[in-house]
Amino acid sequence: MTKTLIGPRLRQLRRARKQTQAEMAARLGVSPSYVNLLENNQRSLSVQMLMAISEAYAVDWRDLTRDDATRRLAELRSVVQDPLFAGDRPDLQELRGAIDHAPRLVAQFLRLHGTHRTALEKMMRLGASGDEALVRSTPEAVIHDFFRDHSNHFPALEGAAETARGDPGSPAEDHFVSLRERLAADHGISVEVRRIEDMQDALRVYDAGAARVTLSQALDHPNRVFQLAHVLCAVAYPDVLDAVVADSGITAETALARLRIELANYFAAAYLMPYAPFLAEAEATHYDIDRIGSVFGVSFEQVCQRLSTLQRDGAKGVPFFFLRVDKAGNVTKRFNSTSFHLAEYGGACPVWNIHTAFYTPGVIMPQFVEMPDGERFFTISRTVHRPVFSAETQDRRLTLALGCGIEHAHRIGYASSFNLDDPKLFSPIGINCHLCPRQACSQRAHQPLLIDLPIDANRRGSTRYES
Repeated sequence: MTKTLIGPRLRQLRRARKQTQAEMAARLGVSPSYVNLLENNQRSLSVQMLMAISEAYAVDWRDLTRDDATRRLAELRSVVQDPLFAGDRPDLQELRGAIDHAPRLVAQFLRLHGTHRTALEKMMRLGASGDEALVRSTPEAVIHDFFRDHSNHFPALEGAAETARGDPGSPAEDHFVSLRERLAADHGISVEVRRIEDMQDALRVYDAGAARVTLSQALDHPNRVFQLAHVLCAVAYPDVLDAVVADSGITAETALARLRIELANYFAAAYLMPYAPFLAEAEATHYDIDRIGSVFGVSFEQVCQRLSTLQRDGAKGVPFFFLRVDKAGNVTKRFNSTSFHLAEYGGACPVWNIHTAFYTPGVIMPQFVEMPDGERFFTISRTVHRPVFSAETQDRRLTLALGCGIEHAHRIGYASSFNLDDPKLFSPIGINCHLCPRQACSQRAHQPLLIDLPIDANRRGSTRYES
C-alpha cells in the first residue's frame, strides 16, 4: 500500500483561504506542527484527517487525494531533456522535490515550455525559405494533416480496392487490359492513348459526358495503369469516397476536390499493390523497393508511397514517412504514417543526403541521421524522373526519401551492412538552419532564431555565423 501525501494541495488550500498554519490547525483540531509536517509530505494522511479537511473546507476528498504526481513527474522529466536546457540537468530527486514543494511553479514552467514548443512549431512551418507559413492553410497542407491523423491508412479504401481487384495474384502485365475492359463493360467508358501534343500537356483526362478516358503517351506503362485504377475508383466507388471525405471535416471546395484526387490515388495504389501480398513481399525482401516493384509491375515511387500506408491493425509494416523534393529543395509530396518532426517539417537541411542524391541519379543512398533532440532515423534517398513532354522538359529529376525510426532499421535490407553501434554512423541534421541549434556546422546558412552563436572577432569559425 502507498502512503497518501497531499502536502502541496493542502498548502494551496490553506493559502487560498488566506490562513496561517496555526489557523488551519485550530480549525482542524490539530497542532500547527502537524499541519507543517503534512504540508511538507513528512506525514501521511489518515482517513480521519482526510474527512476532517473535507468537512471543514467543503472540498471533495477525491480532489485532495488525486495523484497527479506520477504524470507530472513524467512530463517534467521529458521537458528537461529538451536541448534548450544545456548543462547539468536536475536529477529525479530534485524533480520530485520541485513537484512536492513548488507545484504551481512547476505548472507554470510546464506551461511556459508548452508555449515555447508551440512557437517553435509555428516557426518550423516557416520552412527553409521563410514563406512556407503562407501555405499551411492550402489544400495540400490541410489534406496532409488529414492523412497524417489517419496514419496514412484508410481501411474503407483498402476494402474497396480488394473487392475491385478480386484475385490478388492476377498478373501485373494484365492490369491495363483488365481495367480498360472493366471500365467499358461496367461503366461504358472507353480508353484511348493519345499523342503528347494532342493532350495539351495533360497526362490524363476523364470526360464524363463523353464517357472517355484519354491518356498521354508521356506516361509509362505503370502510370497508365495507375491512372485507370484512379478513374475506376471515381466511377465505381463514389460512395466510399464520399464517406471518407465526409469524415475529413474539410469544407473548402478546392481542398475537397484535391482530397478526392488523393483518396482515389490511394485506392489506385491499393488496387495495384494489395495489402496482404504487398506486406508479405516487403517483409520477405527486407523492403527491397526495386524487387517489390518488379513483382507488382509498379514504379519505384509507387512502391515508396505504398510502403507508407502499411498500418493495418494486426498486420503493420515498418512505419515509414515519405517525401519528394525538387532540385530547389521544395517538398512536392509528403506522406507520413508517423509523428516525427523530420517527416512533418524536414527537407531543408543540406546535411541530409536527400539533396546530394541529385548527383548520383538512380542510385539508392542510405543514411543514418540524428536530430538535435536525439531522435534517430534511417533514411534512403533516390532520384526519379517526371514524364518528359519535349526537349524543354528533360532532366526533371526529383528525389524521393523514405525513412523510419532507428528502432525499425534492422528490418530493412539497405541498413544491414552498417554497424548500428558505431556512434559516428549518424549524420547530425536539423529541420532547417533557422531552427537548428547545432554549433560548428559547416553547412549552416542562417543565424538560428532561438540561440545566439558565439562570435569572436579574433577567430574565424567554419561559417560566418560563429567563431
